[in-house]
Amino acid sequence: MGKVAREVVEKAGINVDELVKKLVRAAGAEFTTYYYYTILRANAIGFDGEGIKEIIEDMRIEDRNHFEALVPRIYELGGELHRDIKDFCKDAACPDAYLPSNPRDVKALLQVLIEAERCAIRVYADICALTAGKDPRTYELSAAIMNEEIEHEAWCSEFLGEGPSGHFRRGAPGESPYVSRFLVVPKPGV
Repeated sequence: MGKVAREVVEKAGINVDELVKKLVRAAGAEFTTYYYYTILRANAIGFDGEGIKEIIEDMRIEDRNHFEALVPRIYELGGELHRDIKDFCKDAACPDAYLPSNPRDVKALLQVLIEAERCAIRVYADICALTAGKDPRTYELSAAIMNEEIEHEAWCSEFLGEGPSGHFRRGAPGESPYVSRFLVVPKPGV
């Protein structure tokens, strides 16, 4: 734990225990979404499903990256992840992104995805509101994750015909353009 890191955040007027709980719940949502998006991606088949498979993969890998970026901050503030994964998943900030009853219904699959992204945006907007001007590190991390979640929602919204997203392909799936600076990636051969 970063003793001074926690102390500085407390002195800024943030209830650190409340913040850590929000971060743990957000990490739980990212972890479970990664799992459920794996199932959703596997079921995105056929002509329509293949059209969204790469986007689901991008969202899936980026959610894993979000989890990986959140964990160090949780521990820096004196928190920890649940010891039991079942408790961790039950405490997730967003509902599970279950495969729809008809997995071939691409619109239903997209609806599951968009609702998960909308929940995530609300979670990070809440954390940003709590930390704005008081905890720059947590604020910047949460804002970076929220930026990616907003793009994810926009992609799904566009596929559902809610209007153009204005977004274009960013590169390889899972690049996390906003969050990548928070990830510690080992170099090959090290």
